[in-house]
Amino acid sequence: MTGDTPLVADQEAFPFRVSWLDRERFLYTADGRIHVRSLHGPGTRTIGFSAAVTTRRPRYTRRRTDFESTGPRPVRGIGSPVLSPDGEHVAFRALNDLYVMEIGRAPRPLTRDHWWKCDPAWSPDGKLLAYSTDRGGTLDLWIRDLGTGRDRQLTDLGTRAAVSAAWSPGGAEIAFLDQDGALWTADVASGDVRQVFTATFEPGRPTWSPDGRTIALAAVKPYSARFREGLSQILLVDRTTGQGRYVEAVPGRSIQTRGDDGPVWSPDGRHMAFAVASVLYTVEVAADGTPVGEPRQLTDEVTDAPSWSGDSKHLLYLNNGRLRLVPAQGGRPRTVAVPLTWTAVRPPARTVVHAGRMWDGVRREVRRDVDIVVEGHRIRAVEPHAEGRAGKHIDARDRLVMPGLVDMHHHREMQGYAYGDRQGRLWLSLGVTTTRSPGSPAYHMVEEREATRSGARIAPRYFATGEAVDGPRIYYNFMRPTFTDAQLKLELERAEALEYDLIKCYVRLPVAWHKRVIAFAHGVGIPATSHYHYPATALGGDGMEHTGATNRFGYSRTVTPLGTGYSDVTDLFVASDMARTPTLFGSTTLYREDRSLVEDRRVRTLNPPWRLAALQESADAASRTDQTARRANLRAQVRQALDLYRRGGRVVAGTDAPIDHAAVSLHMNLRAMVTYGFTPYEALTTATSLAGETLHEDLGRIAPGMYADLAVVDGDPLTDIKDAANVEQVLVSGTAHTVDSLMRPFAEPPAAGLREPDGSSTVLPPVPEHPANGAFWWHGHAYVEEARHACCNG
Repeated sequence: MTGDTPLVADQEAFPFRVSWLDRERFLYTADGRIHVRSLHGPGTRTIGFSAAVTTRRPRYTRRRTDFESTGPRPVRGIGSPVLSPDGEHVAFRALNDLYVMEIGRAPRPLTRDHWWKCDPAWSPDGKLLAYSTDRGGTLDLWIRDLGTGRDRQLTDLGTRAAVSAAWSPGGAEIAFLDQDGALWTADVASGDVRQVFTATFEPGRPTWSPDGRTIALAAVKPYSARFREGLSQILLVDRTTGQGRYVEAVPGRSIQTRGDDGPVWSPDGRHMAFAVASVLYTVEVAADGTPVGEPRQLTDEVTDAPSWSGDSKHLLYLNNGRLRLVPAQGGRPRTVAVPLTWTAVRPPARTVVHAGRMWDGVRREVRRDVDIVVEGHRIRAVEPHAEGRAGKHIDARDRLVMPGLVDMHHHREMQGYAYGDRQGRLWLSLGVTTTRSPGSPAYHMVEEREATRSGARIAPRYFATGEAVDGPRIYYNFMRPTFTDAQLKLELERAEALEYDLIKCYVRLPVAWHKRVIAFAHGVGIPATSHYHYPATALGGDGMEHTGATNRFGYSRTVTPLGTGYSDVTDLFVASDMARTPTLFGSTTLYREDRSLVEDRRVRTLNPPWRLAALQESADAASRTDQTARRANLRAQVRQALDLYRRGGRVVAGTDAPIDHAAVSLHMNLRAMVTYGFTPYEALTTATSLAGETLHEDLGRIAPGMYADLAVVDGDPLTDIKDAANVEQVLVSGTAHTVDSLMRPFAEPPAAGLREPDGSSTVLPPVPEHPANGAFWWHGHAYVEEARHACCNG
């Protein structure tokens, strides 16, 4: 600047330091080129250069997912396991239920309902189990009396969620988190709640000091003022003063994830346990939680989700899909068997969809008056309509049938957003039949995948990874901070054992490790993705997430701050065949003219109150603020994606939901594409056939042999892209859901049928021991597994 006069006002100057050639002339970058200007001379001179860049197309055999085998499969998605005070039982989340298991015996399901359940927590005497469920409308705390089977709703917050329960030592209070990460307590007798500490970003589960004066939890502490990344440390909250302070678990390192990985206070108050660098540690602490000794490593195998026995002598943890027990003083761990299996959902034997019009996801034209014949999970035939075909019939003679939509980038298991059972239903109601997560808490991801594939949870088909593999500093709670080669080996062992569908490298992972992760992923037949365009294109990476997002390499920027992209970026995408998922966050600017989805009954019913409020605020902000700059940025991003698409590159639709608004954001992305240059046909292929091809699965098209993932819509989305949201019914792997059936649980009054006439809680019979021979108990009755329920054995 010279006074108030910009030195470069006629170009898009890049945010990199200039280089002075002498006192007058300086070299800078702008508009995709290197330029020289003089402080006082007119004009600019461009310096040409070229550079040879290597790309490498991925070449490996892709693993395909088995959605159809009917044999039992072992449960690996064991979520939030907690050891009972007597050390003889374990409670955990699996297959859309909570289970209690006496060690050495079969697990027993507690609810057998469709509602979301999470975060079991034992009372100090082991007689009660607190957990979160949305059976009352939103996620609140409930308490199960394990002796009588009586469930009592403890909190009824309405506009706020209650998750991550932790009992106080005396059993009089329960600490919990709300959807924003604020710390609260609830009085067990009265249900009265009060906020204890302000919201932190995606904190971990609380744990109490034995004297009840301190609550500890994992929270991110920024490393510097320059970047958001930091270290997950122990936050100690003083109940008396309300003040919080950070202490390090292991000096210079991060707690593994801010979820179930600790800290967990030992009942005798002498130690805390936590997972760091993929293994288990304990450290001696003072009464207020301050470490007073050196951390002690207890395991050398992948360790997650530690919990203590009541006598503080043993720790339970997860290791690659199995439960393990280790003495707190060190020693050889032993495996705790979990004899629980699941089987794939069984769709109707035969369904015939009579489509007045059908778009197959590939051709530019539609077919008219056809029957889509579905047998089991797959489309068996697409033929001219004929009366009298055998099977269940879906009458879509006045509608268009198209492939279900695919959201290729979301984070379905971000519990802090607290959708509960609503989220899967919301996606399906708007025609989204498949989702892909490039980052989720590992065991909760596997639980979601198994619950969905077994039919225990109503939700789209699900592909996912666990926590993204990152370098030492992290931000989100579902990132894995990685410190050494040995730890990276453990992280990859977990990925193989839990059968990730892909692996994501995050922004601080060193390039040498990024290369190693890609090689490992391809070796087990799955893709690897990241935020990086280069060097990923040279390493054989399969995809890049976002048009341009968090990135610590200046040389790897793919889009300018104003949204501009250049031909060299597109050239490398085309040469490498690397998929790009734009995640057009700027599409929210379209709410200025188009609030149709904000007011949609599905969206208003199936969003929890806080998410609906956030959506309405997004729309209101678009209406009351100047959107000129955001529109220009969005236009530039779409044009870069369109250039890549029309040059034969791989563009797939994704949203980053629920960071953006779940389900709604996919349609707004498609509308933004069409607004700024894509045809409706081109935009729809990014969310159907191109997405299915990128997943390397039989998805995204209507043709014999493809999975029967279909959407029945009113209108013609190939003419008006908004009609893609006019969904009336979907099929997922041959199983049909109407919009009304998806909405029904949340369209009815909250907790309908859960209260007795006198206002007391519903009493469910105590769950007895599991009967033999594959049967199970459901509300006091024994059922044969094979005949009545195809998802959960044990």
